[in-house]
Amino acid sequence: MYQDEIIVDGLQYSRWDRAYFESLKESGVTAVHVTLVYHETARETLSRFAEWNLHFERNSDLIVPVMTMDDVFSAKQRGKVGIFFGAQNCSPIDDEIGLVEVMRKLGLLIMQLTYNNQSLLATGCYEQEDSGVTRFGKQVIEEMNRVGMIIDMSHSAERSTLEAVDLSSRPICISHANPTVAHGALRNKSDEVIRALTGRGGLLGFSLYPFHLPNGSDCTLEAFCQMVADAASAYGAEHLALGSDLCQNQPQRVLDWMRNGRWSKSLDFGEGSASNAGWPAALPWFRDTRGLKNIYKGLRDIGFSDEEVAGILGRNWVRFLEAGLEPKK
Repeated sequence: MYQDEIIVDGLQYSRWDRAYFESLKESGVTAVHVTLVYHETARETLSRFAEWNLHFERNSDLIVPVMTMDDVFSAKQRGKVGIFFGAQNCSPIDDEIGLVEVMRKLGLLIMQLTYNNQSLLATGCYEQEDSGVTRFGKQVIEEMNRVGMIIDMSHSAERSTLEAVDLSSRPICISHANPTVAHGALRNKSDEVIRALTGRGGLLGFSLYPFHLPNGSDCTLEAFCQMVADAASAYGAEHLALGSDLCQNQPQRVLDWMRNGRWSKSLDFGEGSASNAGWPAALPWFRDTRGLKNIYKGLRDIGFSDEEVAGILGRNWVRFLEAGLEPKK
């Protein structure tokens, strides 16, 4: 049944080339939320769009751009992989609120308000003090709601995330993080946050990044699926999805760019330890094209119904995006 489902990976930043597009197709994934930028300015973001236009031109037999959920279903029918874009920071809009609509029209469907640090909009999860959503942030949330751009709080601090949930007139997402009850990483989310998020119709995408998992790279498939099952019991399976945070085949300089951007002269280790300076070892059951199929089987084995598994593997993302991407009239 796996091959018949809509499969959505809610976050990746892998090495984008033809070989990887071929592996995505082989994996059976229908659509992938691609991180377009981390710390890039508005002008640099335009160049990232241009680079992807070239990817689409040269690999049109494998990938297609996604602007609406109709494009996801079309990709499935055509046997191609749909690509939709998000930003892991608010840097693409610089300090200009009008660029929210500009970026949305270009195809930026999702934007995080912060990436670990304090931004112009809110506080990141590695700051010592969380001052919440800023004055500019409140206006950007309203504008994102208006134009149909999804708010993502994956890298945001507790107070900022709770305030964003309350301020947004539309459900928001945490595209790639796990419950702190399963593993206490700073990037993971508390019960209070997840309860607030899901209580307002939001979506939580479970991360496969080992630093965010119980037992790290030694986390078993069974332990991962049990974490999802526990969350389903607490918050409802209809609010759960996957956002693997997969960075396949990326060199160390990419990890350094994610963590350090241009803001630091010294290395920032993100998770708080120099032992985490490099990429973690891959999960043995999520290291190749069979990874999503393994999760599909694991969720069924642990007791989820076919309908629930279909939701977590993709349908919940589709329903969430379908409602959230429609501009307000």
